[in-house]
Amino acid sequence: MFLLSTAYFAPIQYYSKLVRYGQVVVERHENFCKQTYRNRCTIYTANGLLDLVVPVAKAGELKIPITDVEISYDTLWQKLHFKAIESAYRRSPFYEYYIDDLTVFFNVRHRFLYEFNMQIMRTVCSLMKIPFSVQESTEYIKSDKGMIDLRNGIHPKANRRQTDADFVPPKYMQVFADKWGFKPNLSILDLLFNTGPEAKELL
Repeated sequence: MFLLSTAYFAPIQYYSKLVRYGQVVVERHENFCKQTYRNRCTIYTANGLLDLVVPVAKAGELKIPITDVEISYDTLWQKLHFKAIESAYRRSPFYEYYIDDLTVFFNVRHRFLYEFNMQIMRTVCSLMKIPFSVQESTEYIKSDKGMIDLRNGIHPKANRRQTDADFVPPKYMQVFADKWGFKPNLSILDLLFNTGPEAKELL
């Protein structure tokens, strides 16, 4: 069983655990960590890779429980994220097929980051026809509980080979690969918009 953090449109590596192993536990009793996938994702644009970051209130404070982290709306980040995604993927084969189901996350204001991310995960799993068997921790889980702990292993700066040796990023067509080459392990949005119904099989 794998232990994961919450994540905003998590990377392909994250969703591969849901498909290949079924049972995963999402940690809901940790403290918020900055500069992680908990509030960011990476997409592939005409200018290369782009991080989309969900701003959170009181981000500078230490030891904020992840379930208490509130999303900040001091900037129009939802509009900016949607425009960036539209610009990056509107020419992808399956953008029009999926985007209507995802627009709610850029139009409705959600208060808490954790619940926002869980709703995204449920929606993405539904679109990919992945059975949603995700469990949520009932207390903080220590690393010696017999689980494969990837709470900080699936991380923008993590060395995949050290933290998750069995993950092999799938190869598939990307919109801007001719310009910048293939980019592995991006947000699940990249796989979904580019491969559609094949996304689950690729995982």
